[in-house]
Formats: sequence, C-alpha cells, structure tokens
Amino acid sequence: MKQRQLGDLTVSATGLGCMGMSEFYGPSDEDESIATIHRALDLGVTFLDTSDMYGSGHNEQLVGRAIAGRRDEVQLATKFAIRREGGERRIDNSPEWIREAIDGSLRRLGVERIDLYYMHRRTPEVPIEESVGAMAELVAAGKVAYLGLSEVNAETLRAANAVHPITALQSEWSLFTRELEVEIVPAAHEQGTGIVPYSPLGRGELTGALEISAHDDFRRHSPRFQQGNRERNLERVQRAREIAAEVGCTPAQLALAWLLHQGDEMVPIPGTRHATRVEENAAAVDIELTGEQLRALDETFPPGVTAGERYADMAPIET
Repeated sequence: MKQRQLGDLTVSATGLGCMGMSEFYGPSDEDESIATIHRALDLGVTFLDTSDMYGSGHNEQLVGRAIAGRRDEVQLATKFAIRREGGERRIDNSPEWIREAIDGSLRRLGVERIDLYYMHRRTPEVPIEESVGAMAELVAAGKVAYLGLSEVNAETLRAANAVHPITALQSEWSLFTRELEVEIVPAAHEQGTGIVPYSPLGRGELTGALEISAHDDFRRHSPRFQQGNRERNLERVQRAREIAAEVGCTPAQLALAWLLHQGDEMVPIPGTRHATRVEENAAAVDIELTGEQLRALDETFPPGVTAGERYADMAPIET
C-alpha cells in the first residue's frame, strides 16, 4: 500500500471508514466487521476512522477490539463533539467536554494515545480558539498526536491553525459533492492541512451497484436518494460506469482514483463492512487516469450537478 502525508502524519493512501459497522446502514455483523478491519490491515490499509458518536461509543469499542495486538500498525483517528443524549443530538465544543470526551474514547478504544483527534462538528457558540486550545492541551498531555477538524469553512480553518497546526480536515468530497473545492481546499493547501474525504463513493451510489434494503438505512430519508433525485444522479453514474470500463476498473475504483488525483495530500476513507470491498478500494491507489479521462469525469460531475441535498436535517458545512 502506498503512503501519503497528512501534515507530519504518515498514513496509508486510502483509509477505512468504520461508521457503518455500528449503525446508519442497517444491521451489521461484528465478527465480519472485525474480519474486515483485519483484512484492511493485512493489505496495508492502516488509517482507521471512527467517532465517539457512531453507535454511541459502540464503534470505538469495536475498532478497539479489532486492533488489539496490532496497535503499532494503525494510524487511529476518532472524533468528538456530537453528543447523543435522550434521543437527541447536540454539538458540544466546550473545553470541559473535550477533556472528558478524550478519556472516554481512549478507554473504549483501549489505547493510550489517539493518532488524529477531530472536532466532528463545530458550533459558533464556542470560539474556535478556545476549542483548539483545549485540544492542544491533549497533545501536550500525550493523549493525542495530531489535531483535525471536520466540515468547517476556510475562515475557521485559518483561525484554528493560528492556535495549533491542524493536520487534517475531514469533509465530504466526491464526484457528487464538490462544493469545498472553491474556497476550502485552497485554504487547506495554504495552511498545510491535509484533506480526508469521507463518503468518497457518494454513500455507495458511485459504485453503480447500490441496493437499499434495510428499513433503518438512513439513506431512505436522504434527499439524494428520493424518487426523482436518485434517478437523475444515476444517469451520471451510468456515464461513470462507461469511463470505468474504458479505464479497466470498477466504478468505485474510478471514483476513488479521481479523488487521489486531486492532490497528494488527499486520503479518502471509503467505508465498508465487507473484506472484498476493502480489497477493491485498496486497489484504486494504483490506477492512473489520463487527462482526457479526468476531463470526462469533470464534465459528467461538475460542481452543483447532484440532485438533492446531502442531509435532510442539518447543514454540516459551516457557512
């Protein structure tokens, strides 16, 4: 597996998003999920992504069990800020919660230090300088190695970097979601912050083979998967399938290869619960796209072309 740099942190060129192993996409099998993580590590996909919010802590526990005995192989990323209490979610960026949240994550993961610790979402109720200052205390205490933010705007990213270097920005980025390319990507480059695209396969739609069957799959309520919107988006996916056939890869590999061609500081984290998908996604790092193929994808998926908003109930990117 090739390596890439997120600031000073060396990680595998693609990572593994573990969220779906605990919730959001229907029922999962813990044994299969752990086997999938083990297969990822065997392939050199060692950059694992979780959050204290996924499964209300279950996902961190699962990842912790999977990496037990293999900690030295892993670049481990988790997140804080989305608190789930009484069936509700709220964002808490307070220094007090940051100091409490890290200890819970360390305990659930069974580790002494987190390699990359993200603020999962931001509320303007707490100045970013206060939050990042508290996160920097965790670095000084040896509980965290590097700091990250998720779904913030360019102004916030710059303000955060003025307090402590931000190693990575995790935001949604794919052929379907390109809005951050205008201001946020240039700001990250300017600040020396790497980018970790989540949902790089458009929540599975860019594979060209997505079937939504589980009754509790959150995509059933996502605007992009509603009747009308989905049909329009699948027209774009069909064109991607044609380009993938020309390249000699799968549509999923094509989507990941496109992202990897956007710069050396990009490290996508496709999520899956299946070892065969990890194998497929890992192979994308070796795919070379021609200028003509990249132009064809840009023409097929220009920014703003996707039908439907990303989420039904929240605007995740700061404005």
